[in-house]
Amino acid sequence: MHFKLVLLLSSTFGTLTLGQSSSTTTAIVPAGTGLSGDYSGHYRPQIHFSAPVGFINDPNGLFLDDNGTYHLYYQYNPTDTIAGNQHWGHATSTDLYTWENQPIALAPDNSTSFIFSGSIVIDPNNTSGLFPNQTNGVLAYYTLDGPDQQTQDLAHSHDGGYTFTKYANNPLIAIGSSQYRDPKVLWYAPAQHWVMVVAYAQEFTIEILTSPNGLDWTFASNFTHHGLLGTQYECPNLVEMPMQGSDTTMWLLYISINPGAPLGGSIGQYIPGAFNGTHFSAVDAAARIADWGKDNYAGQFFSNIPGTQDQVSIAWASNWQYTNYVPTGPAEGWASAMSLPRVNYLRNATRTGYTLVSLPYGLEGLKGKEAVASNEDLGGNGTLLADLSDGSGAFMIDVNMTGLNLTGLSNTASVNFTIMASGSGEAINGGTFMNADATTWVDRGRIQGWSNIYYTDKFSTAYVVEDSFDFQVIVDRSMIEIFGLEGEKSATLVYYPEALLDTVIVRTGGLNEGVSVSANVYSLEGTWGSGQVQPNGTSNGTAFDRRDLLRGRMWDA
Repeated sequence: MHFKLVLLLSSTFGTLTLGQSSSTTTAIVPAGTGLSGDYSGHYRPQIHFSAPVGFINDPNGLFLDDNGTYHLYYQYNPTDTIAGNQHWGHATSTDLYTWENQPIALAPDNSTSFIFSGSIVIDPNNTSGLFPNQTNGVLAYYTLDGPDQQTQDLAHSHDGGYTFTKYANNPLIAIGSSQYRDPKVLWYAPAQHWVMVVAYAQEFTIEILTSPNGLDWTFASNFTHHGLLGTQYECPNLVEMPMQGSDTTMWLLYISINPGAPLGGSIGQYIPGAFNGTHFSAVDAAARIADWGKDNYAGQFFSNIPGTQDQVSIAWASNWQYTNYVPTGPAEGWASAMSLPRVNYLRNATRTGYTLVSLPYGLEGLKGKEAVASNEDLGGNGTLLADLSDGSGAFMIDVNMTGLNLTGLSNTASVNFTIMASGSGEAINGGTFMNADATTWVDRGRIQGWSNIYYTDKFSTAYVVEDSFDFQVIVDRSMIEIFGLEGEKSATLVYYPEALLDTVIVRTGGLNEGVSVSANVYSLEGTWGSGQVQPNGTSNGTAFDRRDLLRGRMWDA
C-alpha cells in the first residue's frame, strides 16, 4: 500500500503532527522553522554533514560570505526520509566540518510547486537594485518545480543568507518546459555581467544566459551532447580554477547525469575548457568521470572564491538507484549525507591530460596529535594494525610509497587494507596492485547490514604510476571516501554495517627492494558534540524536536 504524509501545523506553528494517510495534502514546513536532531546514531556520520532529521539530496546555493562563513543549502524533505517535498535546508560552518544547523531557508508556497536545486551569489555592487546601502545582499536562484513547468525563480536576502524574500516578479525565466532546471549563477568580471548555466535536462543541453542585473536574462549560447549522456543532464556548474604549475586559470563545466551512469544510477562528470563570458568550449571530446565509486552526485562549488584560488566543493553522497531504501530512515529518522568538503584544481596528468584534482579540505584539524598506529617503513612485505574501538567511528588511513620500480614486478605486488568490525566480522577490503598501470580496488560486499539489487559491491580504477604512489582512506561510520595519487581520482561509497568498523590492517607484499612505504592511521574527532543538536536559531518562534516531527511513523507516540 502506498501512503502519503500529512502534516498539520497550527496557526502559530506551535505544534507539528505527522501521520500516514491516503490524502494528497503536501507537508509544507515554513521557512524559519528550526529542526533538532540526534547525531549519536549507529549510522550517523561524525565528520560529514547530514541534516538533523528527514531526507536530503543535492547541495544548493553554496557560498562563502565575507566574514569567512561557509553556507550550505540543500534539497530537503523535512517530513520524511525519502525524496520529495523539496525545501531548502541550511547550515553554516567556518571550517566545513563543524556545522550549525540553521532554520529552513526556502519553503514551497503550496502543495503543487517545490523548491528544486539552484545557486547563490553575493551582489556587492547592487546590480539588482534590491540592496540599497549594503554590499552583502544575497541572490538565491532556484528552480520552481510546478505541476506544468519548471521555471527559474529568485529569492533575496538582506541579512547575509539567513532569511529570504521571494522576488515579486517571479518567474525570472519560464519557457513552458517541465525539464529545465538547476540554475548556477556567477559573476563574469571581464564583461561585467552575470552568467547563468541551466540544464535542458532531457535534451542534453546546457544553456548559457547573461544578465547585467541578475534579473533580466538573455540567451547567449548552448553547450550540448558532450561527454557521457546517461538519460539526462542535471546540476551544471561553471567554475574558474587554477591549473597546477601555471600562472593561468582554466574553466570547468561540471555536469551530473542520472540515470544511466556507467556503474548504474547517478554520477558527475567534468569538462575542462575555456569561457569568454558567453560561450564555453571544451579542450577535447573526452568523457571524464568525477568519482569512481557510486555515491557522489550533484557536486557544487562554493561561490565567492576567486578563480585564482583552489575551489571548494561538496557533493551528495548517495545514488538515486537505492537512496530511498537505505536503513538509516527507519532506524534513525534521517537519510543521506554530503561528501567531505574538497579542494579542487586542474592538473595536466601523465598520459591522461587535463584532470580535476580533488582532495579532502582541511582534515588536519580533526586528526589527533599522534597517529593511532604508524609505521614509517613497511617495506615490501609488512603489516600495520590499528585498533580504533575507542574513537568516534571516524578515522583516516594515509599511505605513501616511494622508490617504486614497476618493471618486472609480479602481478601480486600490492598494498592493501582491510577495515573490519570486531563485533561482527564485517569488512571493507581494498588496495592497489602495483603493476604497469596501478589498479586500485575496493569491495564493500562483506558489509551485512543492508542489501539491494542495485547496491554494487566491487569497484576499481586505473592510475598511471611512475616511481611513487599515495592514497588516503577516510571512514565515517557509514561512509568511506578514497583519494589516490595526490587527488587525481576519488571514490565515494556508503555502507550500512551491523557493527561499527573499528579495526584497520594495512599490508604490503611483493614490492621491489628499496621501496619505502609509510603508513599511518589517525582517529578523527567527531564534530557533532554530544549528539543531541538543536537548531542554531529560529524565526517566528518556530522550533520542533525530531521526535515530534516523526511521531506516529517511526516510533510509538
